[in-house]
Amino acid sequence: MEVLSQNNMKNKRHFIKDIASTLNVSITTVSFVLNGKAKEKRISDKVAKKILDYVKEINYKPNLLAQSLRTGKSKVIVFMVEDISDHIYSKVARIIEDLAYVKGYRVLFCSNENDDERSLELISLFRSRQVDGFILVPSVGIKNKVASLVSENVAVVLFDRFFPGLETNYVIIDNEDITYSAIKHLISNDFKNIAFITIDVNQTQMMDRLKGYKTAIKEHGLSENILKISYHEKVSVKGKEIIKEFLTSNTQLDAVFFATNFLAKSGLEVIKENFPLLINKIGIISFDDNDYYKIYTPTISSISQPLNDMAQEVMNTMLALLKNKGKNNPAKKTVLKAKLHIRESSMVK
Repeated sequence: MEVLSQNNMKNKRHFIKDIASTLNVSITTVSFVLNGKAKEKRISDKVAKKILDYVKEINYKPNLLAQSLRTGKSKVIVFMVEDISDHIYSKVARIIEDLAYVKGYRVLFCSNENDDERSLELISLFRSRQVDGFILVPSVGIKNKVASLVSENVAVVLFDRFFPGLETNYVIIDNEDITYSAIKHLISNDFKNIAFITIDVNQTQMMDRLKGYKTAIKEHGLSENILKISYHEKVSVKGKEIIKEFLTSNTQLDAVFFATNFLAKSGLEVIKENFPLLINKIGIISFDDNDYYKIYTPTISSISQPLNDMAQEVMNTMLALLKNKGKNNPAKKTVLKAKLHIRESSMVK
C-alpha cells in the first residue's frame, strides 16, 4: 500500500501552491528555490533542501507554458535547417544542443526543405509557442518574415547564409574565397577544363561559391563549364541522369568541382557506374568534407567547414541577444574560414 501511495503521489499533477502548503512555506519561497535563486534571496540551506528533496520525491514537473507566460521566457530555441538529416546540419545541431543545454536552454529542431511556405508555417507555429529565439537556415523567400522578427525584437541568428541588405545577425563561412582557392589549386595541377556542378538557387552561399569559381576561371583565361541542378532533383534519380548527360556531352572536361557534398555523392556514383575509367583521370573536389572521402579510391579532395567554431559562434551570438533583449545592438556578422583538404583526386594525373 505504501508503494502504491508513493506512485500515486509521483503521478499526480502538482502545483507550486500545493508544495508550499504541504511544506508550510510561501509560494514565493518555493518559486525562488526552483529557479535557483535561494542564495540570492537569502533562503536558508535547510529550507531550500527541504523543498528540493520534496519536489524530487513527488517527481514535480513545472508547467512550462505557465512559466513562460509568467517570466516571458520559454528557455527554448528553434534551430530550423533545410534538412536535419544532412550530416553537416546534424553535426552542427548536436554541438548547438550541448552548448544550449549547459546554459539552461533546450533546442527544437525542424526542417524546412528549402520551402518558403513551410518555413513561414514553422516560424509562426513556434512564435505562438513563445520560443526565445530562432537559429535559421532560411529559405530564399522569407526575408520579410525575418525582418519582421527582428523588428519585433525576437532573437534571430541566420546560419550558413544571409539576406543582403537586411541588418541581422549571421554566421557564415568564406564561400567565395575558399572556392576560388580550390579552383586555383586545380589549375595549378594543370587542369584546364573544370566543371562547376551546383544547385540552382538564389542563396548567398551558393552564389558566392559560383563567384569564386568564375573569378578563378576568368583570371586564367579558361572557359566556364557550369551545370545547375534544381534543388528538388539534387539527390534524385533524375539528378543523377542530369549529371550523366552533362559528363557525356562534355568529354573535354578534366576536372569537376561539386558545390555541395550531396552533389559530390551523386556525381561519384555516376562516374563509378557509367565512366569507371574516368575516376582516375579527372580532377575532383567536393564542398563539405565527409569521412568516406578519406577511404575512397582515389581519396577525395574537399573543403571542410569549421563546424565547432560555427556552432560556438552561433550560440555566443544567440545568448548575447537573449541577455541583452530590448537593447538596440548592432547586428553581428561573422565570417569564418573554411579549409581545403588536398587529397589524391585533385593532384596531377
